[in-house]
Amino acid sequence: MPQFRPFAMRVVIRGLCLLSIVCSFGDAASAQTPVRLEKRSGGFTLLRDGKPFPVKGAGGQTKLDLLASAGGNSIRTWSTDNLESVLDDAHRHGLTVCVGFWLGHERHGFNYQDEAAVLRQLEDCLTAVRKYKDHPAVLLWAIGNEMEGSGRNPAVWYAVDHIAREIKQIDPHHPTMTVIAELGDDAIKVRNIERFCPHIDIIGVNSYGGITTLADRYRAADGTKPYIVTEHGPHGPWEVGKTDWGSPIEPSSTAKGQAYADGYRRTVLAQPALCLGSYAFLWGHKQETTATWFGMLLPDGSRLAAVDAMTAVWTGSPPRNPCPGIESLALDRSSRLKPGEVVRATLVASHPQHRELTVKWILRSDSVTIGVGGDAQAEETAFADAVSSAGMTAQVTIPEGGGGYRLFAYVYDGQGGAAVANVPLYVDAPIKPIPAPKANLPFVVYGDGMKDSPYAPSGYMGNTGAITMTLDSTDSPHAGKTCLKVEYRANDQWGGVLWQSPENDWDGVRPGGLNLNGAVACEFWVRGAEGGETVNFMLGLLDGNQPYRDTAKGELKEVRLTDQWQKLRIALPGRDLSRIKTAFGWSLAGQGKPLTFYLDDIRYVAE
Repeated sequence: MPQFRPFAMRVVIRGLCLLSIVCSFGDAASAQTPVRLEKRSGGFTLLRDGKPFPVKGAGGQTKLDLLASAGGNSIRTWSTDNLESVLDDAHRHGLTVCVGFWLGHERHGFNYQDEAAVLRQLEDCLTAVRKYKDHPAVLLWAIGNEMEGSGRNPAVWYAVDHIAREIKQIDPHHPTMTVIAELGDDAIKVRNIERFCPHIDIIGVNSYGGITTLADRYRAADGTKPYIVTEHGPHGPWEVGKTDWGSPIEPSSTAKGQAYADGYRRTVLAQPALCLGSYAFLWGHKQETTATWFGMLLPDGSRLAAVDAMTAVWTGSPPRNPCPGIESLALDRSSRLKPGEVVRATLVASHPQHRELTVKWILRSDSVTIGVGGDAQAEETAFADAVSSAGMTAQVTIPEGGGGYRLFAYVYDGQGGAAVANVPLYVDAPIKPIPAPKANLPFVVYGDGMKDSPYAPSGYMGNTGAITMTLDSTDSPHAGKTCLKVEYRANDQWGGVLWQSPENDWDGVRPGGLNLNGAVACEFWVRGAEGGETVNFMLGLLDGNQPYRDTAKGELKEVRLTDQWQKLRIALPGRDLSRIKTAFGWSLAGQGKPLTFYLDDIRYVAE
């Protein structure tokens, strides 16, 4: 090996590092912008490049030109997916990025007692820090999002603090934060972060209906760390009133805009010594309970009142081109409707600058599903021919199928501004199932290539307290970096888990599942930790007269495992797979001692 003099070595290394930065970040970046917390009399200030930096942010990665023009200065991510592009785009628009690391959730099966899984999660975070710490758009590192559950498991906080401690060794120039869902009962989450996480600099709090009292509650929790409101917006669907049939009542976009502004003023502006700013949710759109609950923008990029509200509080001035406003949306009847009936809808909307408005009406199905933790939901079916309209009024012809629906009114001003409201209605008739969306084959239920699957391993059965599933175990996977580890820690009784769509759907009255027609089998790989374990495998367990039931079932009974990976196959030739709600499952009886087995690459195949 050639010998280098120390000075020459430093020159070579420095040159390689600079080349690496240029290659990684292109024209967008040339040097790190340091960010630090400064403790001052009575509170904290976030300093970026030595100057105070109050966070005026939003969660999302689209329409960054609009965010910058509205007075925003930062965006938040929930993972490192496509991070280089996100950082570069933000930097081009003069924005910073709160880089989020997605940590495993126990409710999704992640086990914080699994040392290998926790270490792998740690290394994934540190790999990103090493790669992106010198990008000038980086503001801070956000470790996890609502992964804490009740906040009472110390193992979660030990893992979070371990990540924060290692980040500080690699990058001492950007603060660390962890993000929680509200403060927890008796502010237990804040108290445990204070107790177990000395290397966390900032607490991120996602708060919706509680944001107007957050400042007082945080002060009462005796938190010593500063905080950022990492998500805020309207009341969530879990916090509002409901119809007689259980459908949450969504405020209009106009009312939501007021909620965004009130929350900001009553928390961020009311407690500047501890609150460093906020990230409004969501700079974009998504299906969560409805198509419009949390989006600050419509799918076509039109602004809603939430954008106007945040523009006013960020800049101190109202927007020059305000959005239209909705005063009310009402139906002459909304319950006990019969198929074929016609009901009348009336909208009252206007524009502050008296612009001409156009209205688009859409009737959608309503699954009456309140989302959990932001989990993905399928878009609900639209009934294009059910509505005839004339401006601010519409006639709705009630569809044949019974159950819940929502009538949406979208209002546009022709200048990029919009407003939207909806009203629920209920049809008293047998439910006519909405067809399941067709899946592309092969379809991956679990394994590499799994993306936006509607199936969740949520159907725990039998002795559920004895079951632990680790979705990203590194214990010798069959393919890729991880596999699924199943532990049954009892000697007797029985247990099992089903992959359901939607999650926890046992009664089959909610839409979900996929059309998997064309598949000839469900294939998967399995092995036992020791060999000799006996396990049952199945699919399609929702049968009977439910409107949204499985159209086919299959099973393999009492499969005796070996300690080597073996490929198993549930054959489905000629089966009606037009709706599979329960895509996969396992069960076992106690076998005299605890046992462990592994699954990988569960998929539906066409040949």
